[in-house]
Amino acid sequence: MEAHTALQFVPRAVSPDYQSDLEGAAMGGRTIDPAPFDGRELGEDFALLRNPLQEFLVFGGMMVGRKDIDTLLGATTSWEKFRDSAALLLRYGADRLRYPRGTRLLMGNAMAARLLKSALDRNIALRTQTAAVKLIRDAGGIAGLEVERDGARRRIGARRGVVLATGGFPGNASLRAEMLPYADQHYSMAPAGNAGDGLRMALEAGASIAADNIGNAFWTPVSVMRTADGREIRFPHLILDRQKPGVIAVNQRGRRFVNEATSYHEFVEAMHRAHETEPSIPAYLVCDANFLRKYGLGLVRPAARSLQRFLECGYLVSADSVGELARKLDIDAATLAASIAEMNNAAVSGHDPAFGKGSTAYNRYLGDATHQPNPCLGPIDKPPFYAVRVFPGDIGTAAGLKTDAKARVLNGDGQPIAGLFAVGNDMNSIMAGAYPGAGITLGPALTFGYIAGLELAGPSQPRKP
Repeated sequence: MEAHTALQFVPRAVSPDYQSDLEGAAMGGRTIDPAPFDGRELGEDFALLRNPLQEFLVFGGMMVGRKDIDTLLGATTSWEKFRDSAALLLRYGADRLRYPRGTRLLMGNAMAARLLKSALDRNIALRTQTAAVKLIRDAGGIAGLEVERDGARRRIGARRGVVLATGGFPGNASLRAEMLPYADQHYSMAPAGNAGDGLRMALEAGASIAADNIGNAFWTPVSVMRTADGREIRFPHLILDRQKPGVIAVNQRGRRFVNEATSYHEFVEAMHRAHETEPSIPAYLVCDANFLRKYGLGLVRPAARSLQRFLECGYLVSADSVGELARKLDIDAATLAASIAEMNNAAVSGHDPAFGKGSTAYNRYLGDATHQPNPCLGPIDKPPFYAVRVFPGDIGTAAGLKTDAKARVLNGDGQPIAGLFAVGNDMNSIMAGAYPGAGITLGPALTFGYIAGLELAGPSQPRKP
């Protein structure tokens, strides 16, 4: 891809596998990131790119990575950080004179932009605002696609085949209810437009959805803020707060149920398990004033100037004592106090005997390296105390169409449907819903997209009239 497209990658030297305590786990070298991209290279087509989540932008439209956050927060601590912070802000200021947001693109937005640039460079026709409605079939297999735009339908022929890559079904309420646990209290972070269109069309053509996964989605805990004007703002608790020293997760009995620093996927698996015996959906992340000021919590950013809007809408719950906080959360005060005391003892010893927070390389990688004796364990003792409710959610679905090693969609008899391919979250997870490391959706999506392209371009794929 680096040789033939605009897609470029940067390796992470240090990035432990999520289950870094298992035999065969790597401490780095497996994860690669898209290189930053200058969105100005897209010209007018920059507007085609979906905006990042607003909650992950600073100053209203500036993308930042982990290194940028450290640089900006430490701007007054060294000349190098001041210089780099100034450069970031000047670039962003110049962008906002011409664009609705910053054009320095990072992470997934950079990858999407680089893929878009690659398509534009090859004059590939892009039909936006166009809904895929139905696959066209003939005696030889899939012959095209029926689409709709502005209320009008048209048919597009496919001489070699159709590739489904519609993002799975997180936006489909009926499929969520059928395939995801506790769907009535589940919040997806995936685009609402990922509504299972590819799966629906493939099922109509004789395909089937895999039914033997460990789980049918890639989980993350999500907090939800409902604003006075009726908006709902969701925040995925991925890597920014749970792993840091001085926060615990408790269920509705006030008991811890999970290693807070585990992966976002495993965190929600623990919520599901705990809820079978005690009410654990929603659960609560609990911290003190020192933690909130230094690390933030969910939508509350570090060193926030005001907490008023978070408190007024009930997103953030505050109290001057642990007992008062328990009363506001309607959980047992003695149990919550005991859970906090347990964490405070662990913070002193550097060892969490209950759940092992900070015991693995992955935990410590996302903790605070400057905090000792354990980068993930800290006291909760400085009032006021705070809590945020978290619900099970996802960043995409894992259950998808049964395919073979060439990304060809299989029918009920396990045979390829001629001319039909599926990649990304429309293809069933190659890990059967497990989540061992970063990129478990993006890596297979790129890989099988490439494989499907080779198959479609190869001589074995017959051309159709």
